[in-house]
Amino acid sequence: MALGENIIAESGGAPFYRVTNADATGLLAPANRKGDAVRTWVRSLSGFQKEALVVSARSGLMWRLVSDEGAYLSGYDAAPCPLSFLTTGMISSYMNEITALASEQGLEFRKLRIIQNNYYTMRGSMRKRTMTGGALPVELEVEVECDLDDAALNQLVMDAVHASPLNGLMRGVLPSYFTLSKNGVEIDPANAVKLEGPAVGDPKGAAPEAGETDLTLIERLGTSPEKAVQKGTAKAASSLTDEQDRTLNPAAICTLRADGIKEIEQHLYSPRGSVFRFLSEEAPAAGGMGRAPDAVSYISAGIAFCFMTQFGRMASMEKLDLLSYSIVQDTHFSLGGASGGTGRAGEADPVETHVHLVTGEADAVAQDMLDVSEQTCFLHAFCRTELKTRLKITRV
Repeated sequence: MALGENIIAESGGAPFYRVTNADATGLLAPANRKGDAVRTWVRSLSGFQKEALVVSARSGLMWRLVSDEGAYLSGYDAAPCPLSFLTTGMISSYMNEITALASEQGLEFRKLRIIQNNYYTMRGSMRKRTMTGGALPVELEVEVECDLDDAALNQLVMDAVHASPLNGLMRGVLPSYFTLSKNGVEIDPANAVKLEGPAVGDPKGAAPEAGETDLTLIERLGTSPEKAVQKGTAKAASSLTDEQDRTLNPAAICTLRADGIKEIEQHLYSPRGSVFRFLSEEAPAAGGMGRAPDAVSYISAGIAFCFMTQFGRMASMEKLDLLSYSIVQDTHFSLGGASGGTGRAGEADPVETHVHLVTGEADAVAQDMLDVSEQTCFLHAFCRTELKTRLKITRV
């Protein structure tokens, strides 16, 4: 049985869009200290359905996105799962850097397609508080037809991987920082690392309004094909069991359309879920037209969505009183080494998150909810784990 109402499907409005009244929403981008700074506000809608507003300091653009889970978490599968968004943003960023480096070198790709597989783990017991999310090395395959020799082509792609802003979250061990507010009153975290400074509250402005477009930014295409993945499962509510030892595998395929928009076909192989098609494009400040969400907006939304899922999962498994919950998350990225013209590897600061819980539980339980959610979040594990990209280049 699915948890909660299917608000995303029943709302009647567009689920994904560029927000035209960004200034009126009350959500302001953070100070830009590295090249781009992204603020993401996420609130729970129902069950595991969530809504996000994502705004970039560099571009000024704001996007409204939604996320859901599949049967493995008793969801409706009405929108992509959280891990889909980071995988999409990551492969979009890699495409940005590969094509920018090629342009610098005057290189023409007659064919170019990128295939990416991300892997995550969940092991341990929720009841015993040993359950921990983990992140594993990324597999990246570049299918290409061009005139570069093998050595030069391999160097170009490796340089592009390092140039991605996401490199800053992968090639270091970054802690995440938090503030915690319960029923509007800020309390200190227990084990989670405290972010110094005042908490950033939920935006109190107008509801987001959608701009007109003839593009469908994200749409469901069907069910992912079967793939043998170690310790994967898609059984109903399998992700709500107390003892877990499983591997998750979201993947994506990225191509560049004739109109300059990146088209990304995103699969969820384990637990087996849906295929969603995403569109991505950089904003005018980065050389694009801003017709679809940019790479770091998708990345930031994915981290926030994944973290929010862990609160809902814990509350459901532990039967906790959690009336509502939301977060305001700040991410800070350098510009791309190639696409931003820095000539350096991509960098990022630790993720900063302000957690807001409305609950009748004691302060200690609220602190426990934060600690467990951070410990079980795949994408906070992604940030605190030194990760490498396993590269394969295929001539086509």
